[in-house]
Amino acid sequence: MDEALDGDLGALVDRIPEGWSRVMIDGQSWAVTRTTHAQGGALSLDIERLGTAERFGANVWITSQGPVLRPCEVPEEMILRFLRSAAAADH
Repeated sequence: MDEALDGDLGALVDRIPEGWSRVMIDGQSWAVTRTTHAQGGALSLDIERLGTAERFGANVWITSQGPVLRPCEVPEEMILRFLRSAAAADH
């Protein structure tokens, strides 16, 4: 990820509020659910494009060396692209 343009993973994830929220990206409505686990040591992101069957997600582990992204059956770049777009959009 290009940190100069996109921020680091921790900053991108911090822009997603806990619980369910809606975000408009390129005129399309998306929902993202952020759930924190293990007293903040891990979190999950469940993402769906509303009105379609498109869904994907990821886990983020918070380690002493920083956050680690673990996408669920999708490329890492797909999660990062969503997080970048969500950070740039109005919630």
